Amino acid sequence: MDDGVGLDRSGGTLVERVMEAIRRRIDARGLGPGAKLPSIRGFAQTMRVSKSTVVDAYDRLAAEGLIQSRRGSGFYVAGHAAPLSLAELGPRLDRAVDPLWVSRQALDAGGDVLKPGCGWLPPSWMPEEGLRRALRMLARADPAVLADYGTPLGLPELRRLLARRMADHGIGASPDQIMLTDSGTQAIDLLCRFLIEPGDAVLVDDPCYFNFHALLRAHRARVVGVPYTPAGPDIELFGRALAEHRPRIYITNSALHNPTGASLSPVTAHRVLKLAEQYGLTIVEDDIFADFEHEPAPRLAAFDGLDRVVHIGSFSKTLSASVRCGFVAARRDWIEGLVDLKIATSFGGGRLSAELVLAVLKDGTYRRHMDGLRGRLSHAMARTGAGLRSIDIVPWIEPRAGMFLWGRLPEGVDAAGLARQALAENIVLAPGNVFSLSGAAGGFLRFNVAQCSDPRTFSTLKELIFQRRPDRSASGDPI
Repeated sequence: MDDGVGLDRSGGTLVERVMEAIRRRIDARGLGPGAKLPSIRGFAQTMRVSKSTVVDAYDRLAAEGLIQSRRGSGFYVAGHAAPLSLAELGPRLDRAVDPLWVSRQALDAGGDVLKPGCGWLPPSWMPEEGLRRALRMLARADPAVLADYGTPLGLPELRRLLARRMADHGIGASPDQIMLTDSGTQAIDLLCRFLIEPGDAVLVDDPCYFNFHALLRAHRARVVGVPYTPAGPDIELFGRALAEHRPRIYITNSALHNPTGASLSPVTAHRVLKLAEQYGLTIVEDDIFADFEHEPAPRLAAFDGLDRVVHIGSFSKTLSASVRCGFVAARRDWIEGLVDLKIATSFGGGRLSAELVLAVLKDGTYRRHMDGLRGRLSHAMARTGAGLRSIDIVPWIEPRAGMFLWGRLPEGVDAAGLARQALAENIVLAPGNVFSLSGAAGGFLRFNVAQCSDPRTFSTLKELIFQRRPDRSASGDPI
């Protein structure tokens, strides 16, 4: 048994290692203010150290004021919890390729920065004149539209219109099963608050939209990844994950999957729903790319009838990221609880945004915009695919629609390193492992075809890939 002063493999003493383990639990809110620390005997067994080492560590933490000793009762966390730091939860990530960093760089980027790694359309691709016309109309609206809170469920006329739109995808949802939100992200956040507790397992695709990882980390979920195929999740591994981890929810894109661009096949959708029924799984179907499709892919919510599937969407990708308006469609007995959470966390919804979305949907602006946008994206998809192949980046699949291409880099080229170099050239990339829980996508990049029109994207990538390829000859020419 140790004497408490030996060195562990990281170079710190065993006492310091025990202290750091407690600090991490407190920082991650695994131990909140007033929480009782593990018993000395139990924690010594967990850390595989002597009881005297744990006693010494607890005494030092008490001297720092981080914990308190209560005679005859044990040790308890003192004071207030430290501010939440998502970067400190889970394994440490290089901030140059961390999902939150990618988002912040793209959002903060000036006009001279190219953003082939971002997840939204350029402003010039949005229906500017239609938005301005709707804003002029709203400027003359009743004062309540401009200044009052929205109703808890959200604008009734917009919910009725959304119910009709969902019916076009085979999803039967009445207006009272639809709640408006400020965004798709807020919808998922509310569902996480409603459906899971800290420590619950949540299933995601591997790869998946990187903000799912960040959001679930904020909810203290235990995230489990399942490999994604061109037809949907790997069904055999999906079933194994359900049996082993018993996740509460599964978050996915059925159509135009982010980042791969794939769409769920009917056979896979049927098998996913059968397994969900067997294991009591709730599925959150994020459908924010629905309007990019030329032909609708299968929807889990359509097959399921909103029993085990919750369906969400938004207009941030197709209409305006500044007009924050999303929605969630769920079974009736869940809507009341979701409304309560919405009031508790944001009080009233964005009425002005909902009125604006309704206006552009009703006057035909949105339909005309999407008709043109789908064609424009198809041309951009072909152009970007050809450009990527010319520099030896091979698309994983040929997406049927949408804005994303999931590209495989030449053998031996690391996407994270490439992203760091590209940033110095004012290009924000989205390297594969920010989407992959397992870290198995280090040789991939996600490309937004609408953001790849500038030829500097391809010329810079060509040069950087050449520099990083392991198959260069000594003369500097490719072998």
